[in-house]
Amino acid sequence: MAVIVGLLTSQLALLLTTLYLHRALAHRALVLKPGTAFVFRALIWLSTGIKPREWAAVHRRHHAYTDVPGDPHSPVLEGYWKVQLWNVGLYKKAARDPETLRKYSRDIKVDAWDKALFDRGWLGLLIGLVVLWATLGWQMALVAAGTHVVSYLLLNAAVNAIGHKWGRRPYPGLATNNQWLAALTWGEGLHSNHHAAPTSARFALASGQLDHGWWVLQLARKLHLLSVRHDEVHLTALAQGGQVYADQEQDPELV
Repeated sequence: MAVIVGLLTSQLALLLTTLYLHRALAHRALVLKPGTAFVFRALIWLSTGIKPREWAAVHRRHHAYTDVPGDPHSPVLEGYWKVQLWNVGLYKKAARDPETLRKYSRDIKVDAWDKALFDRGWLGLLIGLVVLWATLGWQMALVAAGTHVVSYLLLNAAVNAIGHKWGRRPYPGLATNNQWLAALTWGEGLHSNHHAAPTSARFALASGQLDHGWWVLQLARKLHLLSVRHDEVHLTALAQGGQVYADQEQDPELV
């Protein structure tokens, strides 16, 4: 039971990561209603402790320097196992760089909620653990929390590690598509597609590809919780090995 709860919690966090942190915040492919954005931000805080502006900044830098010097978590530069097993450390290292935050998250402002709660990631994780403790008891809560942490970190890392090493490359660049990984990460495993069309809210670009994050997104759209900025897909040329905007000031509208 505890393992199942942990896996479900991990899947919820992965869904929030792709919809809120990735598609909405980092790439501005979605526009969330204020209430929706607040709920997503609170749930990310409780389940991961992530600071959204830091996640977005590091991810935008990854798109600016994909698999070339400057990429914060490329298996080409760092080695597969380092990215797969220490992705969180690579993220934290990049997030501590003030120039990364200045350049790639200048459009994401710190508000009163950040100052009071959301910048204290440890507090969100502690409250999340207390909720599990009160629901399951302390022993099962620890098992559930451990399962969640391991599953979430390894699957997130796999998108960066496996997603730039093994799989199909229908578009130029080293990013790959792995449908099995997409099934475990709400579409994130369609990584070649994403790098080819970073402003698209939909990752599945060909028949037979599965992006069930897009299905959830469409349901939320029908419920008027969010809107999609671009229904059409704009493919971006990646002829320089993925180095799309490396020599420019990053425009959040472009990544």
